[in-house]
Amino acid sequence: MEAIARVRNLRGSARKARLVLDLIRGKNVPDAQKILYFSNKRVAANISKLLNSAIANATVKEGKAEIDRMVVNIAFADDGPIMKRHRPRAQGRATVIRRRTCHITVVVSDEK
Repeated sequence: MEAIARVRNLRGSARKARLVLDLIRGKNVPDAQKILYFSNKRVAANISKLLNSAIANATVKEGKAEIDRMVVNIAFADDGPIMKRHRPRAQGRATVIRRRTCHITVVVSDEK
């Protein structure tokens, strides 16, 4: 049984989110929660919320799901829309500042 959770248009780059997602991919859920709790990355808090949402989706879908047997099967981050802002520079020029966003997907399933 699989349960999917997604977050869209999350502030922060997908490249930085992938660093944290690589740590939890393939781990069982309690270990993944511990890794996210002790991670120093800012995006780890949002991924932790997303993992808890996937667990809640699994319990709603199945009824009573055993969290200890669940594994993070799939975890990936895609690029989202980029907000473009301008910053004034010398001699009347302007540079573009790209505020990046990402879409993160986490899939948990029972161990088999």
